[in-house]
Amino acid sequence: MTDAPHLSVRGLHKQFVLHLLDGKRLTGFEDISFEVPQGRFVGIAGKSGSGKSSLLKCIYRTYLADGGSIDFRREDGSVVDLVTADDDTMLELRATEIGYVSQFLRPTPRVRALDLAGRPLLRRGVPLAEAREHVAELFSRLELPRELWDGYPILFSGGEQQRVNLARALVAMPRLLLLDEPTSALDESLQERVVELLAEAGGRGATMIGVMHDTALLAQLADVVITMEGGRMVDQRPVPVSSRQ
Repeated sequence: MTDAPHLSVRGLHKQFVLHLLDGKRLTGFEDISFEVPQGRFVGIAGKSGSGKSSLLKCIYRTYLADGGSIDFRREDGSVVDLVTADDDTMLELRATEIGYVSQFLRPTPRVRALDLAGRPLLRRGVPLAEAREHVAELFSRLELPRELWDGYPILFSGGEQQRVNLARALVAMPRLLLLDEPTSALDESLQERVVELLAEAGGRGATMIGVMHDTALLAQLADVVITMEGGRMVDQRPVPVSSRQ
């Protein structure tokens, strides 16, 4: 683990154009700058509509930022700007180095839970049986009932889908993990399991950026918490070590 920036965000901004409202423009966020050293967890807090999820989506490139830069240091030491990177580069990074847990799983019809969660490993050429074995271990730790493992997540409850979502993101051990309300549909005991799994990922050197409304949970996980309000950063401060124990 090193203190060199794994991810460096500089002057990032995003606007949305509402074509159905005569091209009205809404600011998602503006002038966002921060750095994340490798192996650290940066939490993002703030009220709904403050731009937190839009920021994560720009880092993952679900949204394309309108300006600024997102410099990501790859495993080989090279640096790529996620704002200007071409689509092939982004697809490669998502397959090999960057994971994302969305707030809601969008399951593929007629794909079983074991295979859906195992897709990141299958794309890397891991044999099906081995991928399913790794997923099964995560499903067990996340207390997903065994009878659902061969089921279709499109039929699962919100909490069950979120456990599939988490397993899919964690199974490939990404170097950068983006988390958008990863525990929102889970009860307290399951949230503790997720905290354990994320702490283990951090111990392996994974860098994480997490959006959470639960400030107590964020204090357990984060090294630094950024607060957003009205699309801007209004605070950035380290979390005392005592809060994370």
